[in-house]
Amino acid sequence: MKLSTKLTPVAATLLLALGATSAQAEDKKDPLSISGFIDMSYLYSDIDGESSTSDSGLDQVEINISYDFGNKLTASVDVEYQNEDEGVDLEQAFITYALSDNLSVKAGRFLSYTGWETEEPTGLFQYSATGYAPYFYGYYQQGISGLYSTEKYAIAVSVVNDLADPSATDSEKPGIETMLALMPTDEITIKAFYSVDDLAGTDEDTTLINTWASYSKDALTLAVEYNMSENAGAYAGRFGIDSEATGYLFMANYAISDKVGLTLRYNDWEIEDASGATVEDASGITISPSYVVNDNLLIVFEYRMDEINDVDVDSIALEALITF
Repeated sequence: MKLSTKLTPVAATLLLALGATSAQAEDKKDPLSISGFIDMSYLYSDIDGESSTSDSGLDQVEINISYDFGNKLTASVDVEYQNEDEGVDLEQAFITYALSDNLSVKAGRFLSYTGWETEEPTGLFQYSATGYAPYFYGYYQQGISGLYSTEKYAIAVSVVNDLADPSATDSEKPGIETMLALMPTDEITIKAFYSVDDLAGTDEDTTLINTWASYSKDALTLAVEYNMSENAGAYAGRFGIDSEATGYLFMANYAISDKVGLTLRYNDWEIEDASGATVEDASGITISPSYVVNDNLLIVFEYRMDEINDVDVDSIALEALITF
């Protein structure tokens, strides 16, 4: 998990709040849990050879509702709003049943386990994601998933209608996502994912491989990620069958104080077509300080320098993230 000593993930704030809860309140824990966030930002972008752009506004609002029935069964529903075009969207809706203290099964629409960087802003250490997630990560999925977890390792297998299409209902050729996680110490986490699915409209398979490792102790968090994929739907339609991609990132986050944090990140990816020619080549450097105003408000500043197919892109962002 990417929490505790970092200033950006909202989970750290939640843990502090839980730590202050009295024993009496624990005994009377409400089975209904409601949380969420409001995310808004200003973004300035300057692309070589083009006019610069400035955009500001509401990025996303999300409400998370969870109910514990008290008999090993829980239900979770996430609803989000991003803009007028997309409107209100049902992001996740699934039930989870605990077969034992270590083994659980969930079914419905849920987010893939894959990826160091999270889908939501509350789990990021900076404003922006790398941009390569569609090439290597799964997305929201419909299906069933089993998780066996201990203090030192975890194994998960998901059988879903599609690795990256939450609206897919055809189960004739399901996608498979597998995970192996190792936690040799409290500070180190290592995860590896292998996912396979059929490439829609072809007889080819999509394969996604995602691996990452993190080290977190006191104020410092370090992470490295390496990815490979072949025929991923996000690029196979543009570059053809047998295209493949590789990508990686390095990230460091340091909590300078209880209020101030700093994240540095380098990311890189490359896509080749069937002939081996490079058709997309991108890299980026991100510098992102953050400031905790209070338990509910986080301010994130970001300066990012990208090079995409030999075109330089510079961006500056200011984000306000409210959690509850």
